[in-house]
Amino acid sequence: MDLGTIDRPFALDSQSADDDQADSYHPLFRDVPSSVAFNKLRKRLLRQAREAIENFGMVRPGERWLVALSGGKDSYGLLAVLLDLKWRGLLPVDLIACNLDQGQPNFPKHILPEFLDRYEIPHRIEYRDTYSIVTDKIAEGATYCSLCSRLRRGHLYRVAREEGCSSLVLGHHREDILETFFMNLFHGGRLAAMPPKLLNDEGDVMVLRPLAFCAEADLARFAEAMRFPIIPCDLCGSQDGLQRNAMKAMIDDIERRMPGRKDTMIRALANVRPSHLLDRSLFDFAALTR
Repeated sequence: MDLGTIDRPFALDSQSADDDQADSYHPLFRDVPSSVAFNKLRKRLLRQAREAIENFGMVRPGERWLVALSGGKDSYGLLAVLLDLKWRGLLPVDLIACNLDQGQPNFPKHILPEFLDRYEIPHRIEYRDTYSIVTDKIAEGATYCSLCSRLRRGHLYRVAREEGCSSLVLGHHREDILETFFMNLFHGGRLAAMPPKLLNDEGDVMVLRPLAFCAEADLARFAEAMRFPIIPCDLCGSQDGLQRNAMKAMIDDIERRMPGRKDTMIRALANVRPSHLLDRSLFDFAALTR
């Protein structure tokens, strides 16, 4: 679908006072398409992010959030949506973007600083060579994701503390959550997914996922329309045969056969009935009598 031809003012909803300010936008949205299709896409992402933020009590006014920016479509989309909400007066927190340069070969170090400077976005670029650690510890042909993720998360927690941030905000979306659920179901023997809000083990940094209800396909279309300078991952992104890829293929196949199942599955994760499962720690089956 073409996102760039038909003019129409963007509005989040009829209740937002700033909807009447047609010329008011964050610099990041200065040259976006003015088509009906793009406006609908942008409105949908904003609405879904607001729903997650409100449903899971993510905001405490006046706090500071560290927004993880990898250079992929999802993290760009996350940053743009949060900046849009903040510009409209709907997100009363301060935002600082952070890219962790992990020392991958051929990583274009100039792209993210130039992008963030161009749009006057507060940011911090942190260099830590986790790439060498991962490739040294993990055997060739094995997947890097688990160790890479743990190292990256540890450094982001540290940066959040140093920057006075209460929360680390990540760009995981609907499909990430569903894939994690099925990975845990098939390989971990447990019912668990990615929570939209999580307190770290140390108890001092909250992990937030405002895109929990957003579709990956929408974020891909949004990134293309916004012309984000995407940086591919040369570490885990180049490996074939990951379990997550198998889960993604399975879920996509289900969606093709039965459209709308992804939305149904994500709703199911918010509609749990312990009495209809087998976990005795959640429901006292022994005490159940006539």
